[in-house]
Amino acid sequence: MTAWTPADIGDQSGRTFVVTGANSGIGLEASRELVRAGARVVLAVRDTEKGEQAAAEIAGRGTTEVRRLDLADLSSVRAFAADLEGPVDVLINNAGLMAVPERRTADGFEMQIGTNFLGHFALTGLLLDVVTDRVVTLSSVAHRVGKIDLADLNWRRRRYQRWLAYGQSKLADLMFAYELEHRFVAAGSPLRSMAAHPGYSATNLQSRTESVQDLAMGVFNKIVAQGPAGGAQPTLYAATVPDLPGGTYVGPSGFQEISGPPVPVGSTVASHDRATQAALWDLAAELTGVTPHIRAGARS
Repeated sequence: MTAWTPADIGDQSGRTFVVTGANSGIGLEASRELVRAGARVVLAVRDTEKGEQAAAEIAGRGTTEVRRLDLADLSSVRAFAADLEGPVDVLINNAGLMAVPERRTADGFEMQIGTNFLGHFALTGLLLDVVTDRVVTLSSVAHRVGKIDLADLNWRRRRYQRWLAYGQSKLADLMFAYELEHRFVAAGSPLRSMAAHPGYSATNLQSRTESVQDLAMGVFNKIVAQGPAGGAQPTLYAATVPDLPGGTYVGPSGFQEISGPPVPVGSTVASHDRATQAALWDLAAELTGVTPHIRAGARS
């Protein structure tokens, strides 16, 4: 069977995609291909000046719109959702931080869980009433080292460890994607929830740990990693393949899922723990003040 590539994306004319973190890396490359395919892409970015530069760079058959969104500030998330005019066919929860030093969001959350997971949880919940097709949430192979600590999700009692905090945030993203799909099915909703991971993709994430690890990862980027265009392919597959079942997790098909054409992949046993998925959902709703509304409908 021929490997899937972005050339297989069908005509996206008339469809709207919201992509968080769309001004660089995987988000930028995914947006580029969606615009090429004719879509309207809302670039949801923290720095709108960089967003406008990205929009100019990817101008194509489709259209772009730049809107400010800071996932580390729930007031920004609420403002973005309130100002966005629907419908939105696909929401792509792409933006993220990796292995940064300990710091807090505007709402007091640990920065990685706050940005990567809680900000996207709130955004999804606030936009669900205007989403018409699917939600795609980005995870990582690092979910394999993650552990959800429901009693200390925000690292207030534990000694902060940047990579374990990153792993927890990416496991939380994956469990959120699965739980969202469970709730869509239970409600008979026509919406679908997908997850994806980019493998090992060279982006600016590897230069923001503010430690000597930046140098080491810079070397690995040159030797092992694929480029951001390759890393964006699982996202694009999850966002555009028409008949993809809800709950699918997409990643690279190569050795250790580092690179290669996108395919459905598996995830850890922990990621499928239904009790923890539900408890994490409830905790996220409590922390963010957002309770996602799953509307019923005719699931085909």
